[in-house]
Amino acid sequence: MEASKENTNLAVLSHILVIDDDDRIRELVARYLREHDFFVSTAENAGQAKEILALAEYDALVVDVMMPGQDGMEFTEELRQQNNVNSDVPILLLTAMGETEDKIKGLTSGADDYLSKPFDPRELVLRLQAILRRKPEPKIIEKEVQIGRWMYHSSYNELLDGEIRVKLTDGEANLLNALLAQNGNVMSRVSLSSACNMDPNTRTIDVQVTRLRRKLEEDSNMPRYLQTVRGKGYVLRTEKR
Repeated sequence: MEASKENTNLAVLSHILVIDDDDRIRELVARYLREHDFFVSTAENAGQAKEILALAEYDALVVDVMMPGQDGMEFTEELRQQNNVNSDVPILLLTAMGETEDKIKGLTSGADDYLSKPFDPRELVLRLQAILRRKPEPKIIEKEVQIGRWMYHSSYNELLDGEIRVKLTDGEANLLNALLAQNGNVMSRVSLSSACNMDPNTRTIDVQVTRLRRKLEEDSNMPRYLQTVRGKGYVLRTEKR
């Protein structure tokens, strides 16, 4: 899997997974999308894509139809039948087959859009942007959330316990907001880096988690609320004591 992020603004980048067995096309598409402010990961085939999807949540998939093994349409159909965070992810199919019947088959498989090869990469960007605009708005975090002894005030980026106030940095608050939006579901480091607009480096996320734990937990070495799920990532438990 490859991931890169090249953007200097503060907006959260849309995370796209490009699945194509053609190395040249896969890298060209990935590079072009990165140049247009997308956070991009890649997979060489459906099998590798499934492994990646088990670790992170994506905003959209760009899937080649003609792949060895499981093709793009079969992959799309299987994904739509599952019940996980990526089962409803928008999918744009890429294919050299441009006949109407092929397009109908692709859309029937569960794809959201269909682009025939060869294509202008500018059209790919516009179609992805259109797909993403149709996605439901992300869950809005409540302004006040109880986490153990703390009342978290998202409007002020602070933790409150009576007269005790603990200010969070922007990075810590972004991390906490991203985890709260998952409502108790695990987030991988890759998903967290995308949601928080951080460097997609394992160490970067781990450092932020450590800092947040020191403020949130009574014992940061034995966290009760911001927990590590081995091999998967992090999860936030918000139940009261």
